[in-house]
Amino acid sequence: MNRFVIAEPQLCIGCNTCMAACTEAHKAVGLQSYPRLSVTRTAQYTAPLLCRQCEDAPCARVCPVNAITLGPDAIILNESLCIGCKLCGLACPFGAITPSGSTPVNMPTLFTHFIPSQQLADVPESPKNMNPFLAWNAGIRNVAVKCDLCDFHPDGPQCVQVCPTNALVLVDDDAVEQTNQRRRLYAARGLSADLDIASHTTPGQE
Repeated sequence: MNRFVIAEPQLCIGCNTCMAACTEAHKAVGLQSYPRLSVTRTAQYTAPLLCRQCEDAPCARVCPVNAITLGPDAIILNESLCIGCKLCGLACPFGAITPSGSTPVNMPTLFTHFIPSQQLADVPESPKNMNPFLAWNAGIRNVAVKCDLCDFHPDGPQCVQVCPTNALVLVDDDAVEQTNQRRRLYAARGLSADLDIASHTTPGQE
C-alpha cells in the first residue's frame, strides 16, 4: 500500500503553517518551493489537500517522459525529467498536482522573436491570479509539483510535523492495521453487549 497524508477538517484551523513548512523544506534541498499542498476552504471547514499517492496513478500513466513513477510506497515525480506538459495535473482526480516554475539565469529582458505586432517589446505577464494551468509567462520553465512525502527528510512529511492541531496524519500500513484493530475491538464490544442483553431478556420481553 502506498503511504499518503490525510487531513481532518474538524481539527484544521486554516493557519497555512503546513504550506509554509512544505515550502521551506523543499527550498532547502533545491526543489521547487511551491507548496505541495493547498489549504481548501468551505463555508464550515478548512483542510489541506495533498496527493493521495493513488495505486493506479493516472498522473504516471499520462506522463509522456516517465517523469512520474511508482516507488516502493509512493508515487515519485522527478523534476529534472519533467517537461512541463501539464498532462499529469489535468489527469489528477484530486487536483493535487500544480505546475510551477522558476526563471532561468540567462533569460533575456526583451523578446524580439515571434511577436509580430510588438517587436522589441516586453512580453506581457499573465495576471497574478491566473490559474497556473493557463499562465503564459515567457521564460518560466514549468514543472509539475506534487507531494513527495518529504522522502528526503529523516522526519518524514514536514506538514505533519508542524501542524499545531495534529490535523494531518501520515497513513501507512501500520496506521491502517491499528485502525482495523480498533474497529475489531469496537465490533467485539458491541457484539458482547448485544449478547449480554439477550442473555438477560426473558421470553415475552423482546
